[in-house]
Amino acid sequence: MSEIQVLTGSTLGGTEYLGEHIADQLAAAGFAQTIHFQADLDQLPTQGPWILACSTHGAGDYPESIQSFVAQLESSQPDLSQVHMALVAVGDRSYDTFCQAGKNLEKLLQSLGAKLIYPRLEIDVSHNPDLEEQADEWLPGLIEQLKTVK
Repeated sequence: MSEIQVLTGSTLGGTEYLGEHIADQLAAAGFAQTIHFQADLDQLPTQGPWILACSTHGAGDYPESIQSFVAQLESSQPDLSQVHMALVAVGDRSYDTFCQAGKNLEKLLQSLGAKLIYPRLEIDVSHNPDLEEQADEWLPGLIEQLKTVK
């Protein structure tokens, strides 16, 4: 399997810590991975697995650290048909735009051909602010799925 790309979109840094935790868990499972705190499409392979962790800012907006990446995707419309992805969306359920940035990012990537290989995890920080703890329930299934990706 090719190296796993872990991409984060964060405003206050919590989702960056979550991305690091995901990368650590992937490494512990024997996967090579690279983490991107400010993803640049020109620096990413357009094949292989991408794991994304994205928080929602404001009224469903993308966090600042991933806005330029999203703009690159929207303007260049790359062929991502060789990308296998999974996504963690972080939000606060007390807002009607709960996890909207993550949902929008998943939809954008799929519109460019990326294949969703594992169901999106939606983390509600108002219920439990420990992002890593919530991800730990999701990660074993993702890791098993990654073992089947060629």
